[in-house]
Amino acid sequence: MRVLLQCCLMMMGVCMFSDVPCEAGSYAYISLGGEKKIAIYQLNEETGALTHLEDVSLEGAPGCLEVDPQKKYLFASVRSASKFMSFSIDPQTGKLKLISSIPAGGNAAYIATDKSGGYLFSAYYGEGKVAVHRLGKQGEILEEILQTIPTAKNAHAILPDQNNHFVFVPHTGPNAIYQFLWDEKQGVLKANTPPRLSAATGLEPRHLAVSQDNRFLYFDNEKGSSVTAYKLNPETGTLSAFQTVSTLPDEFKGNNTCADIELSPSGDYLYASNRGHNSIACFAVDQQTGRLKSIGQAATEDTPRSFNIDPTGRFLYAAGQKNGKLAAYKISPEDGTLERFATYEVGKSPSWVEIVKFP
Repeated sequence: MRVLLQCCLMMMGVCMFSDVPCEAGSYAYISLGGEKKIAIYQLNEETGALTHLEDVSLEGAPGCLEVDPQKKYLFASVRSASKFMSFSIDPQTGKLKLISSIPAGGNAAYIATDKSGGYLFSAYYGEGKVAVHRLGKQGEILEEILQTIPTAKNAHAILPDQNNHFVFVPHTGPNAIYQFLWDEKQGVLKANTPPRLSAATGLEPRHLAVSQDNRFLYFDNEKGSSVTAYKLNPETGTLSAFQTVSTLPDEFKGNNTCADIELSPSGDYLYASNRGHNSIACFAVDQQTGRLKSIGQAATEDTPRSFNIDPTGRFLYAAGQKNGKLAAYKISPEDGTLERFATYEVGKSPSWVEIVKFP
């Protein structure tokens, strides 16, 4: 009887034998393109272990996932269906509830909210454009496209700076970064001057990470197998490169492309994924100068397209798109190196990992 009462109370979101709501937790959301679903896992905040909770079936293959700044909603680019979907997140259970599903206007490779959580940015790899949608107060994506701007082929990511004044869009094929001014009040992107920054020959910037102090941006270079550090001019919103560091060990001679990049929450470490070498490249960050120092590579699963760091900065999870496995690591607080502690079979073609922690 006691066990039954415990289970009933927990299902209602109430702690055992108390009228106090259960503490919210941490969850991992994984896009499984090969199975047309989002897998949901609970994350043990002490050990980093993952426990599968349930799957959410979709009408197409999901790609990029994004969470709004208030952690109320999860947004998904359902690439094969050319749709955007939004879900509410239950902080007690991690479960998703569909709010909206709209035409995306193409196959969006990347989505991100602005810092206010009022707009959704999107970058379209095949169509060579970016777009802006308004978000409703209940997490719905409004169907009207506020703005569509042609850029160039292979637009691979889109992110605002920390102050929500500027937006950057790396392109692999044209080997360039498009620079925009962002007007939050009007919901309008405007080309900066210059509108396009050419990367050094052969780099092809793919994804980006912004330092918390907004002084530096880091782009991983798909073809160049490297990371380039840029200084952000806070007045003009333009970038200038000052360092490029390889993601590979000197002895590696095989084929490789970079995929994803992330800064640790502390800003002390940066990570980038190598597809081919199948590793996570690790760097120490000098937060005064923004310069990077390689601290080696950690072996991971086959074709690590996406990885994510939990908001506490203690754990990193990297998905092997080719073999359907997720590698879980502890991040050393002393030197930022990675120690694998578990490997999970998650499903076919995982293409995005998103960790969400609730207070």
